[in-house]
Amino acid sequence: MAIRQLSPETINRIAAGEVIERPASVVKELVENAVDAGARDIEVVVTGGGLSLIRVTDDGHGMAPGDLVLSVERHATSKLSEEDLFDIKSLGFRGEALPSIGSIARLEVTSKARGAADGHGIVVERGAKSAVRPAALNTGTVVEVRDLFSATPARLKFMKSERAETMAVNEIVRRLAMAHPDIGFTIASGERKAIHLPKCEASARGLLERLGAIMGAEFMADALEIKGGGSGATGAMRVYGFAGLPTLHRPDSSQQYLFVNGRPVKDKLLIGAVKAAYGDLIPRGRSPLLALFVDVAPGDVDVNVHPTKAEVRFRDSGRVRGLLIGALREALEAAGHRASAQGGALTLETFEPGVLPSMAPPAAPGDSGTGGQWTAPSGMMPNTAHAPRGSWSYGSTFSEDRQAPFSAVSQPSADATAAQAPMPDALLDRPLGAVRAQVHENYIVAQTRDGLVIVDQHAAHERLVYERMKAMLAAGRVATQGLLIPAIISLDADDAEALCEHAEQLAELGLVIESFGPGAVAVRETPALLGDTDIDGLVKDIAAEIRAEGTSRALKDRLEAIASRMACHGSVRSGRRLTVDEMNALLRDMEATPYSGQCNHGRPTYVALKLSDIERLFGRR
Repeated sequence: MAIRQLSPETINRIAAGEVIERPASVVKELVENAVDAGARDIEVVVTGGGLSLIRVTDDGHGMAPGDLVLSVERHATSKLSEEDLFDIKSLGFRGEALPSIGSIARLEVTSKARGAADGHGIVVERGAKSAVRPAALNTGTVVEVRDLFSATPARLKFMKSERAETMAVNEIVRRLAMAHPDIGFTIASGERKAIHLPKCEASARGLLERLGAIMGAEFMADALEIKGGGSGATGAMRVYGFAGLPTLHRPDSSQQYLFVNGRPVKDKLLIGAVKAAYGDLIPRGRSPLLALFVDVAPGDVDVNVHPTKAEVRFRDSGRVRGLLIGALREALEAAGHRASAQGGALTLETFEPGVLPSMAPPAAPGDSGTGGQWTAPSGMMPNTAHAPRGSWSYGSTFSEDRQAPFSAVSQPSADATAAQAPMPDALLDRPLGAVRAQVHENYIVAQTRDGLVIVDQHAAHERLVYERMKAMLAAGRVATQGLLIPAIISLDADDAEALCEHAEQLAELGLVIESFGPGAVAVRETPALLGDTDIDGLVKDIAAEIRAEGTSRALKDRLEAIASRMACHGSVRSGRRLTVDEMNALLRDMEATPYSGQCNHGRPTYVALKLSDIERLFGRR
């Protein structure tokens, strides 16, 4: 077949197929043009999911009649210098959006330049351009698109429902609104109530206010400010924005927003950096909530590697990745033991006003029949340091479980005694407060100056042991304790072989093993940090961890996963009673340890309730 040149109309329709995937793509191009035009308020109206009508109105600089004619010609732009194709400082620059839209729909552009006496308009009907005509409007531009894809009806078959297309439009506008909090946005669709995002001040506070309006008050309450800087090949680079606490996460990444030079992107490098920064702080399969902005010199990033500019390519990707990870980890570490405020809110939601089962109140001292004592309900241990002497006794026994020792306590665990001194009042001002009780041999109740805290002792100590083990691992080697008699562990033959293959890595974590014939290993040393742990269960769990992960994970990731498993075995167990000193020591360690607001599996280690919330439960407020 002979080679022939395509007609301009066909060329425009092919370009439209690359640039315009769905109505949301049209909205993205038009809103980006409005932002580049210096608009302070942008209104987006869609009907029929954007297939019937898309109207974008802005109060930007506007266009003169001559510019209006050129705006609907291919590869005509005011945003790109022919001398340097990589010095791109605007969102749109390729000059294809308007002519591509006009080739597959009815496009009407009306504009009035700032300072001009009159406005003008032009219509493009499926590629056919009209003459410029006078029009009445305020300064700015109105772009109206009707009957999208009417010239390419086959594309209509691939459109989703009206609701789905409208949601895609809203998402596009929200992403652009995040990057430009100093611009007001209004989104109206059909009969639905319009979404209005007022202008915010150009500051970190204004950005958080805009993010809160889009991502919700839940994110706003648990957001950490992210900021960091560095230098690239052609200039400075920086990262800023807000990220949620590790205890605030979702099953998908729909609430992860990433921007490069103000442009919303879905870049694999940045997504990978976020995963690496959060690491073991969130459960596997969950995603943190965040909105991060990376600013680099235009010459350090290629934004033209994708037709819709959804992906970018960095000149120095390693430096960008390191900058992002460093900024995130610095903020997460600075947050210390802080946990999501959502935990307290969810706790309050579980309370339902009602009548408790009848229970005899404590008898007054000297009353007949009780001897002045009251037996605590099963599973509840009060802090007797704050109770009248002789007013409590215990009706249940407890068992000592194997666990890592508390470094701050030298005496063995036992029941708190009434002879202990009252708790110092200054502890009420500590973030996690002063211990008041232990309930169900697993939950520590502490009082703060303005509320109370409930701590999961096993989850909290698990994180503490894990962080200490990671610190030892980073320092060179985990301290070990030798066994007088090696522990022989029987395993599946494949598990035993896998453990022996990883013996050198396990030795770095303080677990020294060697083969003991088919289907068995001998354990000669264990991490000293774990104390008298359940060696059999520990080794079998580690074997399962190695078998599940295989050899695909990096060495550091495998070591940390195994260390996490060890910490779980070495932490204080549920069902163990602690003395008041031990419980307070645990709280103080949590306050001094980064990431202690969540356990190794990403679950919160404590919830905090404000006194005002508790009073509201009882109708006092």
